[in-house]
Amino acid sequence: MVIVGFITFAALRPEPTTPIEDYASGEPSAAECATLVDALPQTFDGFGDKQVEGTTVTWPSDGDTDPVTLRCGISRPDELSPTSNLQVINPVQWFITDTVEGAGQAYVCVDHRPYVAMWIPENAGNAPITDVSAVIDRTLPRAPLDFG
Repeated sequence: MVIVGFITFAALRPEPTTPIEDYASGEPSAAECATLVDALPQTFDGFGDKQVEGTTVTWPSDGDTDPVTLRCGISRPDELSPTSNLQVINPVQWFITDTVEGAGQAYVCVDHRPYVAMWIPENAGNAPITDVSAVIDRTLPRAPLDFG
């Protein structure tokens, strides 16, 4: 009975969700997002091939962690302010919007348009955000920081 219970739980549990799935969509930017999505890497070490659904891209995990997930065309983060701590990665500026203890972090690229959100699961390493930063810098136009 216990084994049947575990199998049933595994089969019925909801797909993992990340904070970026709940971010509001921004202004329409289909052409720019399509260019970005096409240029994204096919895979990352420890993750499967990219899967595209509209302007959302996921790279499923080879293990038990969340997938690496990217959403193009989200709204400017409301929390972004002149005193926000930004991280520069290859040379894109990222704002950390959410941290889920034991799961990962959500970032939003704030110096290119359209805005791009990325979920990096814990133990994914730096390669996904570093590689995606280079693609963003090549494919999306730079824009000034907008503090609202």
